[in-house]
Amino acid sequence: MPELNQTQYCVKCQEPLSGRFCSQCGQPQKPKRIDGAYILAEVGSVLNFDKGILYTIRELLLRPGSTIKRFVEADRGRIVKPIIYILLSSLIYTLLQRTLKFQDAYMNYSFEEDALGSIILRWVSQNYGYANIVVAIFIAFWIKVFFRKYGYNFFELLVLSFFILGTAMYFFTLAGIVDLMVPNVVADKIVVIGVLHLSWAIGRFFGKKFIHYVKGLLCYILGLISFIWVILTTALFIEYFSR
Repeated sequence: MPELNQTQYCVKCQEPLSGRFCSQCGQPQKPKRIDGAYILAEVGSVLNFDKGILYTIRELLLRPGSTIKRFVEADRGRIVKPIIYILLSSLIYTLLQRTLKFQDAYMNYSFEEDALGSIILRWVSQNYGYANIVVAIFIAFWIKVFFRKYGYNFFELLVLSFFILGTAMYFFTLAGIVDLMVPNVVADKIVVIGVLHLSWAIGRFFGKKFIHYVKGLLCYILGLISFIWVILTTALFIEYFSR
């Protein structure tokens, strides 16, 4: 008596399989084995100028407003996801800053070494990947305040904040490297360019009026000040009640 064929199910969505690919989600019945060609293809997809991290950086440098608007409103498949993007740019900054030992171009502090506020800010300078996500939340809050009439919700503006702050980290990284080669000449100008680019990116997301760029700059400055104020206020409360 012939054996009955046992029904196979898709490993991704658990739908019954009737061919080489799942009719529901397109998952192959048996994924291609991981080998050297697979690894090269994955690296190529990340470094692809038509899709991936290099494409994302290029578009956010040249066309930040339209690129982020397209991600929020329509196409989310071409550029890197916002949280991954800001974590990656922060990681690159941190690794190069620790390796090359250049001066921190993003956030310097000068408090007593044993003060709680100094300890927290030192942690921030060593963990930009996590800290920038929190800073982005404050920036998104101020964007919501200044651009509330445009109808975007807070989380959509948080995506905008992740992208523009992640891109700014590349300017700060470049400034730190240049400062090693030409101290106190060009680096500060690159930081200023990074901040202005960030302000321009916010403004372009909402339109082309000059006032939008001014508001974008205020959103960044107030977001950073709010972040530091919350850190220091929290530190003061903790130190006061721990006496």
